[in-house]
Amino acid sequence: MKIAFSSSEPENNSMVDPRFGRAKYFIVFDTDTNENSVVDNTVNLNALQGAGIQTAKNTVDLNVDCVVTGNMGPKAFTVMKSAGIQVFTGASGSVSDALLAWKNGELHEADKANVEGHWM
Repeated sequence: MKIAFSSSEPENNSMVDPRFGRAKYFIVFDTDTNENSVVDNTVNLNALQGAGIQTAKNTVDLNVDCVVTGNMGPKAFTVMKSAGIQVFTGASGSVSDALLAWKNGELHEADKANVEGHWM
């Protein structure tokens, strides 16, 4: 399974970025291989509009099974759900902590967006 974590920096000990669409990076962890990769999202960090939708489309292209983030708006959430990607919002702390919380079943799958659009 591949999990994308929104991250403020490109390391596992970085803090989970509370913003999905405008997260600086995504750390993609593969639970089958225990390997991770870093995806730069700064192009969407500075987008005037559509950051959530574009980030969601890019995340779908990463072939992830789920996303762990602090918050996600309605348009990005719709893209994720349409692609069959699980969304876990409300994550905080480091990416490593969020991964451990996900593995321990401490995160709950979101059934809707938890912020309005254009949340910054």
